[in-house]
Amino acid sequence: MKRLIPILLFCLLVSCGRHSRPPVAAGMEYARWFSLTDDAVVIHSPYGEQDDTLRVDAPLRSIVCMSSSYIGFLDALGCDSVVTAVSGLGYVSDPEVREKAVDVGYDAALDYETILKLNPDLLLTYAVSSAEPPYMAKLRDLGIRTAVIHEHLESHPLGRAEYIKLFGALTGCRERADSVFAQVCDHYLSLLLVTHYPVKVLVNIPYADQWYIPGEDNYMTRLIHDAGGAVLGSVPEQFESSVISVEKAYEYAQEADFWLNPGWCSTKAQLRSVHPLFSEFPVLEKSVWNNTKQTTPGGGNAFWETGPARPDLILEDLRAILNGTEVPGNYYFILE
Repeated sequence: MKRLIPILLFCLLVSCGRHSRPPVAAGMEYARWFSLTDDAVVIHSPYGEQDDTLRVDAPLRSIVCMSSSYIGFLDALGCDSVVTAVSGLGYVSDPEVREKAVDVGYDAALDYETILKLNPDLLLTYAVSSAEPPYMAKLRDLGIRTAVIHEHLESHPLGRAEYIKLFGALTGCRERADSVFAQVCDHYLSLLLVTHYPVKVLVNIPYADQWYIPGEDNYMTRLIHDAGGAVLGSVPEQFESSVISVEKAYEYAQEADFWLNPGWCSTKAQLRSVHPLFSEFPVLEKSVWNNTKQTTPGGGNAFWETGPARPDLILEDLRAILNGTEVPGNYYFILE
């Protein structure tokens, strides 16, 4: 369980099952799974269940974050001081949170005693299926206010970024959240580079002996598409990932112009060590970039912490990579 946060985020990106795709939520521009009223956050279920209404009578001053991406949204608002506890402090990049917040552990090893002592205004978490996390019932029995949000299931990068409005509502910063999102949205849209002749991209490496290729409706595929690329093997009109063999990846490597997001590897030598066939991948000698430029000693990655709130900075990197211009290096670096 030590690496729970990054592993869960990775799995949610590449292997989520298909969910219904309703229209954008009322009042939202891109987000599907929440909306706002004057005094509440309404959380819509991706699984067809009843909406959950989270009333906010006053700005929250103490939040336990079970995902590092929540910290990124609060940091973008200048409100990361409300984070009093996290799940997996070693994976957190935010220096203020690392200094002041406490670690409450993970799932089956959750530190209920510490959470009770903190008495937070809200514990915010996610779910990987229609079943809520098993610790939620116990937390409610202990009198801890909880909520499950579905930011990780938003397929559009700006849909995820729009969750800054949810955090603005929780912290009494709605106007600031609207302004930040508008700036992110404008910058993202100004960078769009959709072409009839996209460059071809191989993504990922085997994970637990499974090589996942995200579908065309996936968050990562959308980012690459908006940067002028096409993910080889990506299934049209599909959010979930498909699994390919290393041999199939070898075929894709013959035509790929770039290789992106090769897991834990930070050098081409490390990448060759993953599988003997990788040394024969032509794309390995072209251009390989990873989204792990900003990592913590414990294995955290700012791509998953601040990236959801700033997809424009991710797109800025990807557009430059795929079009051969100077890369800002917000999240990506080239493997040598």
